[in-house]
Amino acid sequence: MGSFEELVAEGAAVPLEGWDFSWFEGRATEERPPWGYAAQIAARLARVGSALDLQTGGGEVTASAPVKPPLMAATESWPPNALVASRNLPLVVQASDEGPLPFRDDTFGLVISRHPVVTPWHEVARVLKPGGTYFSQQIGAGTNRELTDFMMGPQPVGDARSTERARADAEAAGLEVLQLEPVELRVAFFDVGAVVHFLRKVLWTVPGFTVERYRDRLLDMHEHIQEHGEFVSTSTRFLIEARKP
Repeated sequence: MGSFEELVAEGAAVPLEGWDFSWFEGRATEERPPWGYAAQIAARLARVGSALDLQTGGGEVTASAPVKPPLMAATESWPPNALVASRNLPLVVQASDEGPLPFRDDTFGLVISRHPVVTPWHEVARVLKPGGTYFSQQIGAGTNRELTDFMMGPQPVGDARSTERARADAEAAGLEVLQLEPVELRVAFFDVGAVVHFLRKVLWTVPGFTVERYRDRLLDMHEHIQEHGEFVSTSTRFLIEARKP
């Protein structure tokens, strides 16, 4: 185990492109949701003729599906991720997370999204074919609240990522919610370098995070991990499936 300065420098130097978390192996763990999102996506992609992956990151999850439909498109707003995704998927369009989506009405039989920054529900409904479905694993309200509060002090938890809000927004867009399943998952960080990389990569955990701005709290985190062996937080996720009538 390195010194505080060495660990922080290491976490600050890891590239951020893509949505691959393999760097954290041995340095952090996150319990996985019970529903097996990647396997469900693979099964669904094999059954449709057209699909859209919103906010795909580096396209890694969708690329792992062994069978993809004849029309397989994806969007990504961050140029470095869009470049990575274009190596993994056949058609990647750089587009705003909030929309509008650069596709015609009633184009896709399936729209998927893993951990979207925001869900443009009305745009999702517009590009879905009648009878098509939206299937998404999303970040829930208050995710990693322990980490956020440790770094920033106690923070309010809004409803923007709540399951109730997701249901209401989907229905307001004219979609029928078929399933909505929340879960809480254990997250553990084993060194402060992993915390630094996580906060750089998952930007909404501590908005405006930089090593310089939060150096004192990072030192407190380092000392906490040295004393307890880990820092434990709780991530929240939910699975939502909605159908266009």
